[in-house]
Amino acid sequence: MKARVFYATITGNNEDVADVIIDTFESEGVEVTKEDIQMVDPHDISADETDIVVVVPYTFDKGTVPDESLDFFEDLEDTDLSGIVYGVSGSGDDFYGKDFAVAIDKFEAQFEKSGATKGADGVKVNLSPDVEATEELQAFTKALIAKVNA
Repeated sequence: MKARVFYATITGNNEDVADVIIDTFESEGVEVTKEDIQMVDPHDISADETDIVVVVPYTFDKGTVPDESLDFFEDLEDTDLSGIVYGVSGSGDDFYGKDFAVAIDKFEAQFEKSGATKGADGVKVNLSPDVEATEELQAFTKALIAKVNA
């Protein structure tokens, strides 16, 4: 089984989220790669080579997706990712209230347009993963694996 984790970060918090997900994949025997989202074209993702895609975005300026992930985000709409399981999780700051980590919701909606299969509900982490958030991210990752194996 192969997974790819695409992340965007300014503060390093989202890289911490991505690392928890990656560590969990590795502990479950999944081959995983970690990639900066701005270096990835969704049109190049193939179900022949990838079973699971995870996007780890931060939320910027009143609920927008990160600038460095805009190309990926926009291209998802016209990309066929049938046969691939996806998940979206990331950090935010609950100081922003209703805009807290909404980039996760926006990415999930874009993935729905791609034909990919949702493997787990996204995990919204306040700032950096604490013990509770780490456990949620581990459960999230294991649910993605279980979806592929189902």
